[in-house]
Amino acid sequence: MSFKIQYKLLIVLFLLPVVAPLVVGCSGSNFLPTTTTNPNAVTGPAFVVGTDAPLASVTSFAVQVQSINAIDASGNSVPLLNGTPTVDFARYNGLQTLLDMNDVPVGTYNSVSITLGPATIGYLNTPSGAAPTIQTEAATLTQSTVSVTLASPLVIAQAAPVGLHLDFDLRKSIQVDTNGQITGQVTPVFDVSAVGTSDSGAYIDEFAAAVVSVNATAQSFVIQGPHGRQFTVNVNGQTEWDDNESLSSLSTSSIVQVSGVLDKADSTLDADEVAILSQNSFYADGQVTYVQPTSGAATSFDLYVRGLLPTSTALSLGQIAQVNLTGQEKFFIYWMHNPLTQFLFNPSALLPGQNVAIGGPASGAANAQAVTTNRVVLRNWGFDGTVVAGSAKPGNGTFQMQVNGFAGVLIPQTITVYATGPTLFRYGLTGMSTVQGGANVRVVGLLLKDPSSGQTVLLGHYVDALK
Repeated sequence: MSFKIQYKLLIVLFLLPVVAPLVVGCSGSNFLPTTTTNPNAVTGPAFVVGTDAPLASVTSFAVQVQSINAIDASGNSVPLLNGTPTVDFARYNGLQTLLDMNDVPVGTYNSVSITLGPATIGYLNTPSGAAPTIQTEAATLTQSTVSVTLASPLVIAQAAPVGLHLDFDLRKSIQVDTNGQITGQVTPVFDVSAVGTSDSGAYIDEFAAAVVSVNATAQSFVIQGPHGRQFTVNVNGQTEWDDNESLSSLSTSSIVQVSGVLDKADSTLDADEVAILSQNSFYADGQVTYVQPTSGAATSFDLYVRGLLPTSTALSLGQIAQVNLTGQEKFFIYWMHNPLTQFLFNPSALLPGQNVAIGGPASGAANAQAVTTNRVVLRNWGFDGTVVAGSAKPGNGTFQMQVNGFAGVLIPQTITVYATGPTLFRYGLTGMSTVQGGANVRVVGLLLKDPSSGQTVLLGHYVDALK
């Protein structure tokens, strides 16, 4: 297979010092300095937030992250990551999510060491006249541990939280031969820098987790993330709830998606937005790869599964499941509360390439080829593409784009991007006037079918320059 690779993973670790004991294990790796243990150290929880950029036709790059360690001038190493989670570097495209939290001692750290374990590459196979399938193959890491010296040290103090950006660049990491064929070899390439929480990297665009408990008096609830860690979420009168729901709608059977910021005082999450993805203890999310029938009200669609709770159903991460529709499902759009959204997203408005979450009973997911759902939620996702020459109209806030990468296989047609009002321009772009024909951009937003014309459009939340 031939791929044009443009892909990055951005992980941000936010560190807020508190007084707590720390027990640190030793690493047997020859690449790591000696790890020290200080039971009296002043420590703080490290918040791990991740995002990434697209990769042509590759649907996943899943790898076990064995450790992320900060190293001081004396060579002492402390862990910034709890456990050894397996992370799919293709799941969060242009969006940041809370990955994990860990306690680390205060101090000054001059370098970072990242160790990776087993990895796999998944890619989309699109046979003529048939629904797409996923092929997966093992990846070979030519180097499992990468050490990076920080241009500015990571200074952890009790006065204010700090963070760490880890930019994993798969465009440079995945090796290809002279014909553009992926060889299966991966040489990890990281760009790492220290940041403060006032940076845009502090915002959590999406975090999906199961509700553990609800405290109506404190206006909060506790969630458990995909790696088993629990977090407290605070809500208030400014928090927006999708589908006209509220804190009283939550139960221990709920699975939610949350957006917000980390509270500097107590390491909790202050929610700007909450959507209930499921009221029946099961949810899956990913990209629509195939809709049946191709026009009119859909009776089923294929979902490439990127997220899953619980993992004990017949569905599998990195594979395609068929979701059946009866017409009784609730359709709504994350971050959109206008009742007219039902006309923008419904069974007749499903499109290949859309990023959706489904929710329903776990018993309805006992067969991956016949999944039932009660809720379908359209969500933001990042689409890599090339701006069509002469298409940018700053006065209208629109431009046209040819989608590339995995999503481009699903969306072969040129689409119109709407970048108006609250759209944020990032990574070198400052507004519509800076969007040039032929430029490579990533638009993070909602993929919709225009109810009037039937054309595919993209409502931009972020517009990013891609190098």
